[in-house]
Amino acid sequence: MKYAFVFPGQGSQYVGMGRDLYENFASARDVFEQVNEALGQNLYQLMTEGPEADLMLTANAQPALMAHSLAVVAVLEKEFRIKLKDKAAFVAGHSLGEYSAAATAKVFSLADTAKLLRTRGLAMQKAVPVGVGGMAAVLGVSFKDIDALVEACNEGKDICVAANDNSDGQVVLSGHIGAIERALEIATEFGAKRCVKLPVSAPFHSPLMSPAADVMQKALSEVESHDAEIPLIANVLAEPITNHKEIIENLVKQVTGTVRWRETVEFMKEQNVTDIIELGAGKVLSNLAKRGASTFNAVSVGNVAEVEELAKNL
Repeated sequence: MKYAFVFPGQGSQYVGMGRDLYENFASARDVFEQVNEALGQNLYQLMTEGPEADLMLTANAQPALMAHSLAVVAVLEKEFRIKLKDKAAFVAGHSLGEYSAAATAKVFSLADTAKLLRTRGLAMQKAVPVGVGGMAAVLGVSFKDIDALVEACNEGKDICVAANDNSDGQVVLSGHIGAIERALEIATEFGAKRCVKLPVSAPFHSPLMSPAADVMQKALSEVESHDAEIPLIANVLAEPITNHKEIIENLVKQVTGTVRWRETVEFMKEQNVTDIIELGAGKVLSNLAKRGASTFNAVSVGNVAEVEELAKNL
């Protein structure tokens, strides 16, 4: 058995996330309390009680998803005495999930990771005024064939780019709203089965996020960091790194760069990973793994029953 632990990105958050972990495990409570203290906010209350509209805000959703993931990690390591660095061949995370992966690999402390994600969320919200940018998922077109659609959508100052290469046949575009709306209109002419506008407030992983990248470069340069205890597959490289300076450099690039998730999953397959284990909210990444290769045993672990089952099998 060869394990990779992966961490979800934005969109997997929901009201009620993490509650049963908090109620059943002291180590999970400690994670949520440390995050609350680091942010000077009762984020756990927002995660479990809402309102949903506030939890969906990028500046709240990003640290909330990380907190849930790291609570699962803490329960595995402290309650079940399972050291992930002894079990994991790799860690990786989708977009903000790369910070959860870095914290799991002990690159950053939990408190610093929470602060970094709050900074990242606020910077992303501020980078582009609401209504100027957007994102859309193009279904049925592979990454190698997306360029023609992108070129057709880019007109004048309006541009979009391939922001997420999620799986074969699922590519997310990001950019100016004019270019995104053109994609919605013409995607089927370029072989897409469907093109769906995403309910996000900003054009993530596009050149429009350059102001946020500048903010993160400064924030990451000021935080204490260490080499990763587990090789971390970077979003923008789709290959593993452990050097803390390289990890920081690629986290900055990730703000405007493409999330190369399909290639990340392919890399894991090439490295003979047998089990992809998604730690935290939702099942997005485990489902993408199954789509990428039916040979994977891919599971999602976010609640007490799932943690107990995983601990039995590790």
